[in-house]
Amino acid sequence: MWDALWRNGRVATMTAGAPFGLIEAGAVAAEGGRIAWVGAESALPAGSATAARTVHDLGGRLLTPGLVDPHNHAVYYGDALADFELLTQGGSRADMIASGGGVGGLVRQTRAASDEQIHAVSAARVAKLIAAGMTTLESKSGAGLDLDTELRCLRIGRELGRTLPVRIVTTFLGAHGIAPEYRGRPDDYVDHLCKVVLPAAVAQGLVDQVDGFCDPTGFSHAQITRLFEVARANGLPVKLHAEQYRDFGAADLVARFKGLSADHLEFAGEATIRAMAAADTVATLLPGAHWTMGETQRPPVALFRRHGVKMALATNCNPVSSHTCSPTMMMNMACRLFGLDHRGGPAGLHPPRRQGPGRPRLARDPRGRQAGRLRDLGCRQAGRAGLPHRGQSLPRGGPGRPAGLPRGPHFVSTLAGAGLP
Repeated sequence: MWDALWRNGRVATMTAGAPFGLIEAGAVAAEGGRIAWVGAESALPAGSATAARTVHDLGGRLLTPGLVDPHNHAVYYGDALADFELLTQGGSRADMIASGGGVGGLVRQTRAASDEQIHAVSAARVAKLIAAGMTTLESKSGAGLDLDTELRCLRIGRELGRTLPVRIVTTFLGAHGIAPEYRGRPDDYVDHLCKVVLPAAVAQGLVDQVDGFCDPTGFSHAQITRLFEVARANGLPVKLHAEQYRDFGAADLVARFKGLSADHLEFAGEATIRAMAAADTVATLLPGAHWTMGETQRPPVALFRRHGVKMALATNCNPVSSHTCSPTMMMNMACRLFGLDHRGGPAGLHPPRRQGPGRPRLARDPRGRQAGRLRDLGCRQAGRAGLPHRGQSLPRGGPGRPAGLPRGPHFVSTLAGAGLP
């Protein structure tokens, strides 16, 4: 007997074939927290409606996998209003850093905050992401850059994943910038990360993956290589902030480590893209930062497509360059700024499997059965426009746990004008 059956709905499997892998008049069954069956309702095994403990009539609504945010700085304290004001007055990123803003400003505020303060504001941010449809998201460190605050932020990320209806993957981003006490001594700081901070985080079970910022204004290839070697020695996958401001070969570096993803990528060259394709490294596009920082160089989406590089989208939720918790706005911006079509936007927030652990998808095998993936589902009113067009989340049945969906990382939202063509 199945735990639950959802029927009389339009099911977006995000597989090849019809747009979004759409099954008109589809059904999904779940058992033991995983999808047991998905396909056309007409193909349901005989007696299925009575074999499920609970049957939900979707009333023609659209059922999708839950959204996944693979690049997110959700745990921090403070704001970056001064940075935004500077940018709106014609200032540059260099001006922002020179004035003590950017990552440096975020670090000062987060270090000074208590665990309770950081937890409260971060939980509120994550609740907004859940209400917008996220069922899996990343939580990076990198807002402290010292042993104590890095561990505190990772610990809070873990706690939010335990107490809120969302799956959280924690990422060590100690190489987000150089800690102020190590200014002018980047090699010493990387030594500290490799010998003290990352080992402590691993020992406490706080890390799922490792990230860094490889750029002339961040860390060199040699420095990131040292960090990645420690990550690999601890069995941790890697990813990298790469090619946001110049073609620095950073994505080549993460590809050499068979990294999960290279993120930003406005200046990625064709040789770099070939390396990513060979390594199956995902290109994560971040339109929020592109917009906020006033960038004019667009990620080479056509080259990613030509060379078969998988693409993903993310909110990049952070106060400095992408102060948003709206996945549908990121879909919209990716379509308008980067040239994704209305189908590519939603697919980007159901990112490729290489993007990280715990990614749900309603994929089917040839028998119409699901391959046991996690039961993270979203239900929406389906209109004629695509999800990127316009969205307003209206959670029901409690934050992240709507009426009619069992306990777990689920959501229901009614998106004004949203759905499939």
